[in-house]
Amino acid sequence: MEAIGTGAAANVSSETAKGIFHQVKRHIRYVIFYQKFVDKFEQKHRTLIAKRTSVQQDVDVAERNGEKIKADVLDWRRRVDEAITEKEKKVKELEVKATTKCFFGLCPNIKSRYQHSRKAEKDAATFDELIKECQFERVGYPDVAEPIIHTDFEAFKSREEVFNDIMESLKDATTSMIGVYGMAGVGKTWLVKEVERQLHEVEVKLFDSVVRATVSQIPDIKEIQDQIAYSLGLKFEENSPYVRARKLYGRLRKEKNVLIILDDLWKKLDLEEVGIPFGSQHKGCKILLTSRNQNVLSNGMDATKTFVIVDLDDEEAWEFFKKMARDSFESDEELRSTAIKVAKKCARLPLALAT
Repeated sequence: MEAIGTGAAANVSSETAKGIFHQVKRHIRYVIFYQKFVDKFEQKHRTLIAKRTSVQQDVDVAERNGEKIKADVLDWRRRVDEAITEKEKKVKELEVKATTKCFFGLCPNIKSRYQHSRKAEKDAATFDELIKECQFERVGYPDVAEPIIHTDFEAFKSREEVFNDIMESLKDATTSMIGVYGMAGVGKTWLVKEVERQLHEVEVKLFDSVVRATVSQIPDIKEIQDQIAYSLGLKFEENSPYVRARKLYGRLRKEKNVLIILDDLWKKLDLEEVGIPFGSQHKGCKILLTSRNQNVLSNGMDATKTFVIVDLDDEEAWEFFKKMARDSFESDEELRSTAIKVAKKCARLPLALAT
């Protein structure tokens, strides 16, 4: 029994000794291979700085192209900057101590070398992790363009009721397509731009997105697609109108509530050809149309509601004309007489009066 006990004790002592030896060996290597750890730190440091520079070059290109930088790229760049600044400072401090001789300058400072070497290994590992994380296929993504907000809208008293009716119709869940019609120059585009402005500025958003496209007398399907896509931050790489329509359709379907303003319709527009989901295809999609012809809206496009914009009354037309001319004729009776005739020739149309 005594022999067994002695053997067991010897085994324990042997294992303990091995453990202590490995611990000593692990720590003493920081002194023996001091330069190796420092060199590895510097190599990882140079590689990380090169990666950081490369990513920044990609970021600069993306920003010049109007893209927003991805959150993971920004986070990686921040952590790299912090790591480089912090690690450089601490390692430099330890390096100074490590190069200071001890014992009257006859031998290296063992303690400082150990600390410096160990810190260099730890920081090199941190750098290596950051280098491995730098696997960005793209650093940016297309930014949704901020709409150009027109603030020069003239709120004519005679049009307040129509404007308010249009805004209420947009809130009505049973109304999916609204039409605004009136003769050329009466201010239809002006009015729908003001609708767009107010929808963008309200605190409680009625729509997640509001996009606008001009259709014109001879519709260019690809141009209409481009206008809508630009507002949504969507880029087309395809040339086929059909393929582009499917892509736009899928993108619009991702919007929970979206208003599409189609300005200046002259005839029926095929929404499917453009790529606009409507009705049962996307109940959250509403469409606001403008045209000179009510028949295009009611019969061609099957608008749920239509609103007519008429010319101004005489007093509004004259006051607007004076505002545009900045009362420059008020002190000259002959010029005032001419101004009245010009204003009448404008047929109480805002566009003509402003021009």
